Amino acid sequence: MLILSHDQVLAVLRPDACAQAMREILIAHARGQAHMPLRMVSAPPGAAGMLAMMPAWQGETGEHPSCFSLKALCLIPDNPARGLDTHQGLVTLFDGRTGVPLAALEASAVTAVRTAAVSAVATAALAREDARVLAVLGAGVQARAHLRALARVRRFARVRVYAPTREHARAALAEMDREARGSVAAEAAPSARHAVEGADVIVTATSSSTPVLEHAWIAPGAHINAVGASTPGARELPVETLAAAALFADSRESLRQEAGDFRAALERGLIDEQHVRGELGQVLAGTAPGRREAGEITLFRSLGLAVEDLAAARLALGEAARRGIGTEVKL
Repeated sequence: MLILSHDQVLAVLRPDACAQAMREILIAHARGQAHMPLRMVSAPPGAAGMLAMMPAWQGETGEHPSCFSLKALCLIPDNPARGLDTHQGLVTLFDGRTGVPLAALEASAVTAVRTAAVSAVATAALAREDARVLAVLGAGVQARAHLRALARVRRFARVRVYAPTREHARAALAEMDREARGSVAAEAAPSARHAVEGADVIVTATSSSTPVLEHAWIAPGAHINAVGASTPGARELPVETLAAAALFADSRESLRQEAGDFRAALERGLIDEQHVRGELGQVLAGTAPGRREAGEITLFRSLGLAVEDLAAARLALGEAARRGIGTEVKL
């Protein structure tokens, strides 16, 4: 069994290759070739956070043998104050024929890279080709991963990041500048409104329980990747944005059960279940329409899928084996 640490996962799981793996697994899931249940969440009263369990399976493909995966992830809201990522846990891979454990990977790194890679796939599929201004709300692990990943799918001329602590935004931008291609005018925005107004692509990567932007700030034709709120009690977006946007999900079931902003819009009667235009995998597979007009707002509501963890971990395992990275353990 191969053990990969946080830094080792980042070394072998590169954004471009991960984005391609995400595209392939989302299409496979849309075609019924990869399977997962809704994640199970345990949030005991008085606990410091919650534990999520996310199993998945994919059968044999031309390139890969069948495998199971299981992500066990603790979400601890107070961790950033300790200098730790909110997400802590493991992604484990098992041989699909024998059940033998193959690898265990540090989950925070897997989650950060694969989530941003999925947003890159969504941006490539749904954002306007002429998108040149990127706004990111948040400056944590997910925001930084998105700055690296999205620079690869659109040639942004301007990037604006807002975080309540402006130094955090500057640090995130400095990290992006080492990865971004070409010349980018980067700004630590003084407010969320300043970041969002006029942006062509918007990323919300916060842990907020209330909306972090106003619908009036969003320009016609913008694309939004909403990735930070993944529990029913969290809301990054106003209900007006859910109602006005062409809405895409990574999973309809996850959207119904876990997206607080979607549920709030349903409860207020602003939308119904048919408001979801399609899952991202269906758009990629050509069975659901994507953007229809240059002026419409597109919204990808990302909750995170177990099949994404499976594909990312499998990709990392193959690259680690090729490069001789990781620690072998005999169980």
